[in-house]
Amino acid sequence: MNAPLKVEVQYACDKAGVPSSGHFQRWAREVLTGQGRGSGELVIRLVDTAEGAELNKTYRGKSGPTNVLSFPFEAPAGVPVDHCGDLVICVPVVLREAEEQNKPTAAHFAHMVVHGTLHLLGLDHRDDSEARTMEALEITLMGRLGYPNPYEN
Repeated sequence: MNAPLKVEVQYACDKAGVPSSGHFQRWAREVLTGQGRGSGELVIRLVDTAEGAELNKTYRGKSGPTNVLSFPFEAPAGVPVDHCGDLVICVPVVLREAEEQNKPTAAHFAHMVVHGTLHLLGLDHRDDSEARTMEALEITLMGRLGYPNPYEN
């Protein structure tokens, strides 16, 4: 039997203006259970600009921080680990984007969790068809969480 779904939230930054760990856990669980994933582990790490930029450079070869990074986990063959992966959310970037886009802070953080978790589950937006599919699912999940369409301003 699989272990129940566990979402760990790590604060590696100033918590000012950041939703509680309970919010992040609820958002991630909604995505995972909504996509048929009722067990396993997910880590959400909330970071500052320096850590966000370092990770973005190291793993994507891009300069500066980005809003969310997804690190899917694949256990080696024969190792029974039920870890979905890790999300890294750069708090200053998300706070700035929410202000610039005139979106409620919690809604924008929720969108980063939804978007990043869908990446962990294998969805992507490399072409127009994938983008439409992923965005439609994001809109549906955000609605279930009580937030508006994140793609409308």
